[in-house]
Amino acid sequence: MPSTPKILALDFDGVICDGVIEYFKVSWRTYCQIWLAAEETPPEGLAEVFYRLRPVIETGWEMPILIKALVKGIAEEKILNDWEAIAKAILEQDDLKSTKISTALDKNRDDWIAQDLNGWLSLHRFYPGVVEKIKATTRDTSLYIISTKEARFIQQLLEQQGISLSRDKIFGKEVKRPKYEILRQLIHATGTSPASIWFVEDRLKTLEIVKQQPDLEDVKLFLAEWGYNTSSEKASARNDSRIKLLSLSNFSQDFSDWL
Repeated sequence: MPSTPKILALDFDGVICDGVIEYFKVSWRTYCQIWLAAEETPPEGLAEVFYRLRPVIETGWEMPILIKALVKGIAEEKILNDWEAIAKAILEQDDLKSTKISTALDKNRDDWIAQDLNGWLSLHRFYPGVVEKIKATTRDTSLYIISTKEARFIQQLLEQQGISLSRDKIFGKEVKRPKYEILRQLIHATGTSPASIWFVEDRLKTLEIVKQQPDLEDVKLFLAEWGYNTSSEKASARNDSRIKLLSLSNFSQDFSDWL
């Protein structure tokens, strides 16, 4: 196995950046618009429960749905164990489409950025050592970001940190393809051996789907333990021969420390 990747593919939310405060605030705004909430101030303690349940979210449109589920009084444990069914039921009950919620969420972000860019940026926290690692990595390894967040938001946040990454190296929500297909596309487009591609993701389910692809069996997979995942997911990664549980301290070190 190569001790240094030729391509380092990183998820953004939960790997590079912790934007959970912004997620809640923009999701609350979107929730209030869609469900015509009379009270603009969120109930006390709602944000903290949302933060704890962030690991269930795969794509942004689910976040206002999560707030709706919590306001309805659905228990945390039930959400953790049966989130997909709960989200689907709320969409159906309220005759909503995920695309409508996604569009509203992105518009709220765009409006916020246009009105108060510094305020919006200030709600995002980059994990310690990650920016420095990215800046050092780009000298000898090609860096790509594969995310379910819109690329334009990612690019603005990276630029704030002094990271200039061309748009063709950021695969955001707008590409509308699963992450395993994007990894496959990178292999074909760059001629890179799968064994020389390392993929860091904080969502265990995403890594498990990559595992199921026979042509991607040599891609090295890492679960970012500092991201949005649960204790049980970390335990599963520890017992998985294919997925490596990666600590934040090791991420910041040489690639040889990852293995």
